[in-house]
Amino acid sequence: MKTLGHLLKLILPVVCILFTCQTGNAQILRKLGKVAERAAERTVERRVEKETSEKTDQALDSILEPGKGKKKKKRPAQQNDTTDENDFPETDEQNSSNTSQTSNEKTPQSIKVYSKFDFVPGDTPIFVDDFSNDFIGDFPSRWNSNGSGELVTLEEHPNKWLKILPGFKTAYIPDVTNLPDEFTLEFDVVATGLDNKTSSQSYLGIVVSDNNTFKKGANLGLVEYSFCQFIERGVVVENNIASKRVIRNEVGADIRNVVNQKHHVSIAVNKERFRLWINENKFIDVPRLLPSNVQMQGIKFTLRGTDTEKESVLIGNIKVAKGGVDLRRQLLADGKISTNGILFDSGSDNIQPQSMGIIRQIYQVLQQDKAIQLKIVGHTDADGDDTKNMKLSQDRAEAVKNALVSIYNVSSERLSTNGKGETEPVGDNSSADGKAQNRRVEFIKA
Repeated sequence: MKTLGHLLKLILPVVCILFTCQTGNAQILRKLGKVAERAAERTVERRVEKETSEKTDQALDSILEPGKGKKKKKRPAQQNDTTDENDFPETDEQNSSNTSQTSNEKTPQSIKVYSKFDFVPGDTPIFVDDFSNDFIGDFPSRWNSNGSGELVTLEEHPNKWLKILPGFKTAYIPDVTNLPDEFTLEFDVVATGLDNKTSSQSYLGIVVSDNNTFKKGANLGLVEYSFCQFIERGVVVENNIASKRVIRNEVGADIRNVVNQKHHVSIAVNKERFRLWINENKFIDVPRLLPSNVQMQGIKFTLRGTDTEKESVLIGNIKVAKGGVDLRRQLLADGKISTNGILFDSGSDNIQPQSMGIIRQIYQVLQQDKAIQLKIVGHTDADGDDTKNMKLSQDRAEAVKNALVSIYNVSSERLSTNGKGETEPVGDNSSADGKAQNRRVEFIKA
């Protein structure tokens, strides 16, 4: 009995412990079940909340941003796919924009796109400024403003850029006056921080006026184009003739993707006629925008409607040149033309697309008279090594020839090339204007 009692004393505590553990495990399991149940409920709540939010966003988008694409369905995961919490579907608009930007960054726009581009830049520089003689952070020395601004650099775009600020009466005026009856204006623009909240009133304006002060001219021509992203705004054209507005119109154009990237603006003034191109496309061509028999005295840049906290508009590579007239008749009459309107990338023989207007006119001369043969001669400024400049001028002449052959199917046998480097300057190589005159291409009837 003693033995049995001793065993019971040993067994009973063990049984109690096992029973207690079993009861505790059951309680733990019950608690875990409740936790899992609550977690599942929260997951369902979050999913419902997310779907409700998406539906609400879509409804608001359809009101605030008409035409915006619907969201794409997420593609099924493939075997090697890796996903994380940031893998959300993009809208059609976002996807299109991103694809466009990536494509443009990897593949430069072909000059073939500009094969019908009919802008012809002036052949005598009046004002050229790439801000190379100014310091970063300063306001450029050859400009005036009643507002503020500074020179900055951009990692993705070389050279210096003038960051301008919006203002109701703020203007940026280059030091140029007494404009000829026929001249051209060219410049590059980069806008950063644009999105679907960019104001529909954000516009960059270019004014050709009868004064170069901050007062509104009695006679002027104005164009403005929009940086708005959520709706199409287009290009505004307006004028003043003897202090009376005669023209005010907004030309419909969807330029949202264009202004979201670096773009080139070209303007041609031929007496009363005013034309504007953005990249290769002509948007404004008004025969009588400017007054007759009134000399224009100044060019002004204006900006309005941008958010200075997140958006920036920068201009650079400004060039004003006398001319912009028909080079075809000059080549046929004189047998020779010289132009600095054919532009190349710095230190390269890559033709900038906006130069195709001149090359197109050369092609038209060759097409009209099949007997004409041309010598193409390249010239550079004095920057850099003499030997390299000689080779560069030859390579640039060859590039022009290749454009005529490959784009316009001109027979290569009708074209010869030569390079003179920096050996025959026509301007002062110590100034930006003089260097621009020296960087030129000649076409000579052989």
